[in-house]
Amino acid sequence: MSSGKNLLLLILTGLLFVSAILSAICVVTYVRGTGELRALQGKAASIENNRTLVRSLAAEAMEYGKKNPAIDPLLQSFGLKAAPAAPASPKATK
Repeated sequence: MSSGKNLLLLILTGLLFVSAILSAICVVTYVRGTGELRALQGKAASIENNRTLVRSLAAEAMEYGKKNPAIDPLLQSFGLKAAPAAPASPKATK
């Protein structure tokens, strides 16, 4: 019976060792993932700040364009303002 107890102790010790290794792998994966998540959240915040800045700049340019139409070609090139409608071509009459 002593060898049966030794075998059970050996199996349980092996399972404990495997469990400890798997837990360590999970911890390392989690730590790497959270670090990457933090970095991506920082980039996303930076992109959102840039987007807000560009929207504000576009709004100010549109407001400026109301007082100074010389900026219209620039606004049109960025798609912020529609190009003036082309004059209608005269229809030929018979």
